[in-house]
Amino acid sequence: MKNTLTAISSWIANHNLPFMVISIGMIAMLLWAGFYKMTAPGAEGIVPLVSNSPLISWHFKVFGTYKGSTLIGVTEVTAALLMIIGFFKPEAGILGGLIATLMFFVTSTMVITTPGSIISVKGIGYMSFLGLFLFKDIIALGASLYLISNFGSKTILSGTH
Repeated sequence: MKNTLTAISSWIANHNLPFMVISIGMIAMLLWAGFYKMTAPGAEGIVPLVSNSPLISWHFKVFGTYKGSTLIGVTEVTAALLMIIGFFKPEAGILGGLIATLMFFVTSTMVITTPGSIISVKGIGYMSFLGLFLFKDIIALGASLYLISNFGSKTILSGTH
């Protein structure tokens, strides 16, 4: 059993599956979410999140809801495109990962600042569906940091740093 588990672990590592799954998943999520934020329903959907965040509430005040949401969407799409380019030029992947890290840090804090993300059931606090939706950004924050380190390792190995 131990040899089988070690062989599976080795195969996964040798085929770089964690990097491939995380990077392709992150790229798909950023493209999908980014383009959605460029629509009216996408913009309207993030109003309660952005409006209650001390880190980014200024954004809609300066740019307005629709332009502000489009800028957020463009930032997400840009991060995804840089990650795609990172498969060929890892430095671009590092930059895409840095952008995603900043975005997911900001959105991770919205679990605390968005009304309704924590609900009380018989006196015990639980995350609501909204809270769970926001909480996934903490995992995406970790994935972004992982991608930065992986693209960074590829840069070092390629000797282009």
